[in-house]
Amino acid sequence: MKILLAQTRFKTGDFNFNLNSIVDNVDDNADLIIFPSADIEAIGGKDLALDADCRKAQIDFYNNIADKNFKPVLLIGDVLVRNGKIELSDNGYYDICGKKVFVSDTFIENVECDLYILAKNRYFAMNTYKDFFESIETKCDFIYVNAIGMADSNIYAGGSFAKNSKNELVYQAPVCEECAANVDFSKQINFTDKPMEEEVLNVTTFALKEYCENTGFKRVILGLSGGIDSALTAVLAVKALGAENVLGILMPSMFSSEGSVTDSLKLAENLGIKTIKEPITPLFDAFMKDRERLHDLAEENLQARLRALILMFYSNRENRLLLSTGNKSESAMGFGTLYGDLAGGLNLICDLTKTNVYKLSNYLNKDKEVIPQAIIDKAPSAELHPGQKDQDRLPEYAVLDDIIEMYIEQNRPVEEIYAKYDKSIVDKTIKTIYRMQFKRHQGCLGVRLTERSFCNGVNLPVVQKFY
Repeated sequence: MKILLAQTRFKTGDFNFNLNSIVDNVDDNADLIIFPSADIEAIGGKDLALDADCRKAQIDFYNNIADKNFKPVLLIGDVLVRNGKIELSDNGYYDICGKKVFVSDTFIENVECDLYILAKNRYFAMNTYKDFFESIETKCDFIYVNAIGMADSNIYAGGSFAKNSKNELVYQAPVCEECAANVDFSKQINFTDKPMEEEVLNVTTFALKEYCENTGFKRVILGLSGGIDSALTAVLAVKALGAENVLGILMPSMFSSEGSVTDSLKLAENLGIKTIKEPITPLFDAFMKDRERLHDLAEENLQARLRALILMFYSNRENRLLLSTGNKSESAMGFGTLYGDLAGGLNLICDLTKTNVYKLSNYLNKDKEVIPQAIIDKAPSAELHPGQKDQDRLPEYAVLDDIIEMYIEQNRPVEEIYAKYDKSIVDKTIKTIYRMQFKRHQGCLGVRLTERSFCNGVNLPVVQKFY
């Protein structure tokens, strides 16, 4: 039996696009073509799956495929199409070309079959793919098929693979690339494990492309502060959409260092993007003219909100998607201003801790200086008052990020974290994570990059008295 594995791209609710993705990958030389699941629930439909018209469109989608009466047998998730008819198995088993084929959305050990197909659109989470691959130990020929697509914060990134009955890898598809290949169960290959940074780079840029393509945006805008987060976001935006479609706004205040402007301009030069300089000091002074200066949190947040006003003006005026630039460490600690620097339509790095922001930035600079080294080397600061540094209010990022990863991403018991770090730091960090949920609840859509992300996978109560 000649098997073609088609790792295809699907769009939520775009049945014409999905139909063409199927049709374009039909090869009459194959006996069986295996596609990812295309059911609306499986590609991010959420409650759209409850819409009667949407359900009818999905039925029409499968009927349109069947009407083409393709020569090969098509398996789309667990839906079989052959001889112009749609077949659905009650127990997961199909007889295809004399072979006993079992299809499931979960891996079940010791299933009696000739070919096991795991059809599950699995969202990307960094540093988990190899473990997932190794968790599949099979005694029959096995194929895992995953889609390419964006389901809001979840990114289906492909990585389909096949193993033979000796549990040897015989095929591995790339991340975030559509591809189709014949599966030869007799030819063993070596497993390819890409660096975390490369995978995150591919997933975040793919996510931005998908978001813009599906929502109609063609250009983006972001504030350039001279800091590492906005610099990394700008690089990702350029890689995804091209320099001509990225606009950076510089908005220095009376507290901004000279480097916040010069480093931003150097970054823009390296990337080839256009910038506009809009100082916020005149706006701030005009508002505070008849008000008492207390140099307090209200005045700090006013600066952030003035910047949001400027960014949203250009976003509306030029029909550009505003990219928010906060990272996971800041999100955990509430280190951002509602309706200020948290404003935006999409955040590409919200699931990267500050430590991982630096890792990805250094990776981007491995061949040449893309992000100016001065940006990487400087101490992180919001520059909302003289001499401000992030570490004035936060633990060292190495400590903070490890606590976040242990408590949020790994769901470790608090007692285990106490064994590694000072109890007072741990308690304060966890308490702050809970207390700042109200901000995250109002944040923009973000790209999920971990198993337990604030944008999906972690559901903390806003109103609670435990912490």
